[in-house]
Amino acid sequence: MIQSMTGFGKATLQLPTKKITVEVKSLNSKGLDLNVRMPSLYREMELGLRNQIALKLERGKVDFSIFIESTAEQTSTKVNVPIVKAYINQLREVYADADETELMKMAIRMPDTMKIERDEIDENDWIQIQTVIEEALQNILTFRRDEGMSLEKEFQLRIGNIRQYMTEALALDPERVQAIKDRLQTAISELKVNVDENRFEQELIYYLEKLDITEEKVRLTNHLDYFLETINGTEANGRKLGFITQEMGREINTMGSKSNHAQMQKLVVQMKDELEKIKEQVLNVL
Repeated sequence: MIQSMTGFGKATLQLPTKKITVEVKSLNSKGLDLNVRMPSLYREMELGLRNQIALKLERGKVDFSIFIESTAEQTSTKVNVPIVKAYINQLREVYADADETELMKMAIRMPDTMKIERDEIDENDWIQIQTVIEEALQNILTFRRDEGMSLEKEFQLRIGNIRQYMTEALALDPERVQAIKDRLQTAISELKVNVDENRFEQELIYYLEKLDITEEKVRLTNHLDYFLETINGTEANGRKLGFITQEMGREINTMGSKSNHAQMQKLVVQMKDELEKIKEQVLNVL
């Protein structure tokens, strides 16, 4: 089953003093373009976390975020009392008439009046955070698989349309061949020259062989079958699907250049349109 590179996953965890929220978003990309945002407290865990995400998601432009919301009554940010007192004493020398409240308001806005008591990583907390990270990654994988199912239905529809247009084009082939023969006969008649019928038939056969699209029909059919076989395979491979669509395009273009028939060329244009829609969606496949 194919997977989409587009996805979203989220999971939350309530610890005694904090709420942890993990969000993962991904869009299509040629490789893995990973952006990790997390509190500085857990920054030393980033390398292992990147490896964990890379193993799960493989490709895509991925934004991974860990948000921490404190739910404790106490805060790690404290007033730096000695600094504040020192500022007040200095300000009193400058503003002798100011009352204590005004001096306090001015002092508290000065640098270094607040200090943050740095926490150490709690191993038990990190073990629990790992479980919520894994849950968020599983959620985005589920999202990707669901999107992949939608893409698969879209591909099957477009491949079916190309087959139908190709069948309609081939049904016009006898009419096309006869039109070519008639056109050549008319041109020779207008020249009013005697032509060796055997030589004419040989040249006509050679000309028609050059315009024959049977080989392109066989190769395009094989490419269509291979495309469906690939999307139904055990391993999703968006790059391989991209290569197959390139080969499909070559055969359709050759059909168009050989068709030499207005109605067939219209059908070739419709085949190209369906193929372009496939190419657009293949960019989203993992």
